[in-house]
Amino acid sequence: MNFDAILTAPFGALGVRVSGNSLIGLDFLPPGTASISSSNPLIKHIADELAAYYVNPQHIIKLPLAPRGTAFRSKVWQALMNIPAGQTRSYGEVAHEIGSAPRAVGQAVGDNPIPVIIPCHRVIAADGSLGGFSHSRTGYTQDIKRWLLKHENVL
Repeated sequence: MNFDAILTAPFGALGVRVSGNSLIGLDFLPPGTASISSSNPLIKHIADELAAYYVNPQHIIKLPLAPRGTAFRSKVWQALMNIPAGQTRSYGEVAHEIGSAPRAVGQAVGDNPIPVIIPCHRVIAADGSLGGFSHSRTGYTQDIKRWLLKHENVL
């Protein structure tokens, strides 16, 4: 996958994709992935906002976002943006909020193109378990979800 930059993060790395003046994608990359810098001012702004969040989990990240998805997915992603740092919601709670079904919400959460910024890590299973995360139910993405929730004092 082609990235406009790769940023290091406390949990590994993030592949960054931008289009015009908007962030369109972040991908979790395995720990040890080498960073790739960019002179793009938007990527510098993204890096600064993420750095501020890593220092202070209450930092509200303000970036121009342009996630690509269906109207339904956009509705779910907007609902995720309304979950404050340090709080979680179950898939069912999000589904109830937007008038949908938990399974459909789970699919949209898994298809989130801009994790961390659109905080899909704040959505957990009804039983309190972590549930799936960013296209993978195992491996380092679960470790990232755990790191993010610990960072926000949820775990």
